[in-house]
Amino acid sequence: MDKKLLEYLSGYITPQRLELYNKVLATRTRYLTVVLEDIFQAQNASAVLRTCDCFGVQDVHIIENRNEFKVNREIAMGSSKWLTMKKYNGAENGNLEVIRKLKAENYRIVATTPHLNDQELPDFDLSKGKTALVFGSELPGITDSIINEADEFLKIPMYGFTESFNISVSAAIILHHLTLKMRQDNNIDWRLSEQESDEIKLEWIRKGIKRPDLLEKRFLKGNIS
Repeated sequence: MDKKLLEYLSGYITPQRLELYNKVLATRTRYLTVVLEDIFQAQNASAVLRTCDCFGVQDVHIIENRNEFKVNREIAMGSSKWLTMKKYNGAENGNLEVIRKLKAENYRIVATTPHLNDQELPDFDLSKGKTALVFGSELPGITDSIINEADEFLKIPMYGFTESFNISVSAAIILHHLTLKMRQDNNIDWRLSEQESDEIKLEWIRKGIKRPDLLEKRFLKGNIS
């Protein structure tokens, strides 16, 4: 991460915009991350992205084994621009690829689905470590291959006749509860590192200025000469 490049490109946005970026990044987290498996309804996909941005969850992992992940711009409200979206598609075992990648990064894989050994949301122990929340497709839910790889199972308490919430509602309820709990726990190191923050800020600045490629070439030429 070239801090001089970041400083150089920062000069092409307003001080107010830079201040806003710093303010938002101070509340961003990778302690919680979201995995979406084969979501096919654009309104649901978009609503989850908007929820992740609103609650400060930076990374969203998107599995497209069967369905293409489509964003409805009116619902997403530009949220995808501020998130780090990682897509896994075209591979026969794309769902296992992301799960094993997250496990290698020391994430607990938590499937949001009813299960014999599940925990209810109020009882979930967030202090045990970084958590990847998996949400499955609207009708079939999370696939057996991910369920078999899951470390824990999580459900929202419900008291009516309906079996489950819509996926976007489920994501909103869970993320609201867990991000609030996370920020109130002084023993959880949930903030981004300085390097992570700088890398994300650089990407945001690139998206917000015209022809960043030309500006970067000018910067590199000035440093070489």
